[in-house]
Parts: sequence; structure tokens; C-alpha cells
Amino acid sequence: MNFISTRNASPAVSLSQAIAAGLAPDGGLYVPQQMPAPRTLTPGDSLAATAAELLQPFFAGDALEAELPRICEQAFDFPAPLQPLATPKDHVLELFHGPTAAFKDFGARFLAASLSRLRADAERPLTIVVATSGDTGAAVAAAFHNQPNLQVVVLYPDGRVSPRQAHQLGCLGGNIRALRVAGSFDDCQAMAKQALGDAALQAQVPLSSANSISLGRLLPQMSYYAHAALSHQAAHGGRLNFVIPTGNLGNAMAAVMARALGVPLGRIVLATNANRVLPDYFDGGDYAPKASVATLANAMDVGAPSNFERLRWLYREDDAALRQAFVSRAVDDAGIRGTIARRHQRHGEVFCPHTATAVQVLEQLRASGEAAADEHWAVAATAHPAKFESVVEPLIGHEVPVPPALAELLKRPTHAEPCAPEYAALRERLL
Repeated sequence: MNFISTRNASPAVSLSQAIAAGLAPDGGLYVPQQMPAPRTLTPGDSLAATAAELLQPFFAGDALEAELPRICEQAFDFPAPLQPLATPKDHVLELFHGPTAAFKDFGARFLAASLSRLRADAERPLTIVVATSGDTGAAVAAAFHNQPNLQVVVLYPDGRVSPRQAHQLGCLGGNIRALRVAGSFDDCQAMAKQALGDAALQAQVPLSSANSISLGRLLPQMSYYAHAALSHQAAHGGRLNFVIPTGNLGNAMAAVMARALGVPLGRIVLATNANRVLPDYFDGGDYAPKASVATLANAMDVGAPSNFERLRWLYREDDAALRQAFVSRAVDDAGIRGTIARRHQRHGEVFCPHTATAVQVLEQLRASGEAAADEHWAVAATAHPAKFESVVEPLIGHEVPVPPALAELLKRPTHAEPCAPEYAALRERLL
């Protein structure tokens, strides 16, 4: 299978080339030249086996095809359990059981396993440039740490990630370099994209991306939705609907693509924080990126969601059809706080701010009747609440136990370099 740019101004490439490049030369995002036909998948397999079966058509004929099962086994060696919530027919898909306690671990580890094979005999190291609003950078840093022929430069908005997130970003050292940018996530993302599109720089320093713009991160994220939906269908019958907290739209885009491949997913609702670009669009307004605002759910503080290009591509640029297919709701900080406190008081449940955003949207859907009483719904739990202890613990009145893998990272010393929110400052460091 070949892959093309969403902007249709770059030549088609193989999967390996798309993964290695990150961003297409015309600034677009790589997508399949055509989507594989929907097919019937096998329920009950392991997550790694489901991933290999789901992804096989994308890897057909590629240099990585024979390695796909081993890549999946290497990347998906921790669970993604679908757990019941206290409210009837509601579930939570726990995506935070990886090394850095966030869903980004799945895609980052898959990408690292793929690139380590593609770059094994390279003459020069490949530098991964990644902009993060909180969890992406830590997952990428952990996945690529000490990988030969691979380096990582992480850009994050100084003061706009949680203290534990910031600690993770700078605690590994070695081939991992953290830059704390005096700006917003959108500044970081713009700088990373400019570097990836800088041909003169690329001639001296080979670069790639590990943001959700990377096809090597997007494709594997379909796997946990497929595994959960297939398991749910086998146990309960019917399709599983999802509310997905989203910022850059990569995690939700993975669910949308999985559904297009025949995975038994029902409706997909997009939950955002006070950054309302997506809700305003799906309510009928123009798609109008704007400066992001800081919120408690900082990993979703995105004013220009990159994967919207892929979503439009999938719906053939038909805004009417796209708006008809999705609902997007915004939750402000007061709603996030209220959901965390209320769900813990009533049910003993503990959520991170991002997951709480989706839980609040699901409550709204249930209350309005948009989610029927006989429908099964799941919330994607994108991060462990222990990563946001300064937000969560005052609201629930006690400490949140720290997962062992996260505790080990927090024991390490941490360091990040200050960086101006200007491309010239990043380019100088990359050179």
C-alpha cells in the first residue's frame, strides 16, 4: 500500500517512507492512498494479535511487513482493559497502564519499534522532533530512550504542563533532550512543523516526527479501540459507542479509522476543554483555528488540531457530511472540577482532568437522551490521575497512588533547557 499527503502536492510513498518522514514535503499529513476494505476481525485475541491483524493491510508489500507481529508484541506488552463504570451500561477504556501512564505509550512504542528497525544501519542518527502539550513527549522520550541511531528533541510549553509531566520530559537524558518553550503548545507545534519542512536543515540533520501527525503513531492507536469493541461485542452484542477527549484529534481519528475498517464501533463523540475550535465547527461554524487557552486538561490545550486535515480527507472535504457524522462538546474548568469531585463522592471513581472531560460529556448525553438508555458507551481514559495530583487530590480529599513505572521516573533528576518560542531558536539547537 502507498500513502499520499492530505494536500495532494507530494508523491506517493511507501509506509516505511511515510513513517520515517513524519510530515509530507508539502506540509500535509500522510494518509492511505485508499482505505482498505472493511473486514471481519477476530474477537478474543490478545491486544498485540488484534493489532497485527488490523494493521496488516497497511503493511502489505512494505519492508516492515514481516516484522509487524514482532513490532506489535514489543509495543503492546501492557493491557488496555475495558472496565465498567458505576452508571449502567457505561464503561471506561483504561489506556494509562504503560510506562508513562498515558495512552500515548501505545503509539510511541510502536513508532520506536518501527523506526529502530528502519534505521538499524543508517549512517547518521535520525532526530525525532516532538511538540507536546503534556503526555506525548514523555511517552516518546521513554519509548526512544537509548535506542541506537535515534535522538529525540521534545518541545513543551513552559508552565503549561503538570509538574509530574514536566519531570518526565526531562528525566531521561542520554539521547533525549527537553526544551521548555516560553509559549503555548501551538507555538511548539508550529516550530516542530517548520523544522520538518526545512529542506536545508534536513540535509544536515535528518528529522522525523512523533506527534499524532506521524502515521506511525496514528495507525497503532486503532488497535485498542478494535480490541475493546470486539471484546464488548462478543460479551454483550451490539456496537460500543465512545466519548473521546481530544486536543490534536489523533486519538479520535484512530477510532474513526478503525470504524471505517469494520470495527464494531458506534457513534464517536469528541470531548474538548475550553478550546472550542472543534465544537464550534461541528455546531455549524467555520473551522477557525485560534490561539489556545490554558486549562486543567492541559494535554488538550490545542487551538489548531492537526488531524482535522485527516478527518476532512476521510470525508472527502464534505463539511456537511462531516458535521452530520460527529458531535463535539466543550467542558470548562468548572465542569472538569465538578465531575472529578462528584464522581468520586458518589461512586469512588477517580479520573484525570482529560478523562473527566469525557465523563462530563457522557453525562450530558445521557441526561439529554442523545445516548439512549439501552446503548453501551465507553469513555477513553487517556492518562492516570496520579499525573495530575495537584488538580485531582484537593478535589477528592486524599492522595492518588502513583503507578510503579511512573514512580521510577519521578525518582530520577530532571533538566530542561529554556527556549524562545521562535523557530530560529529551535533550528540553532538542532544544528
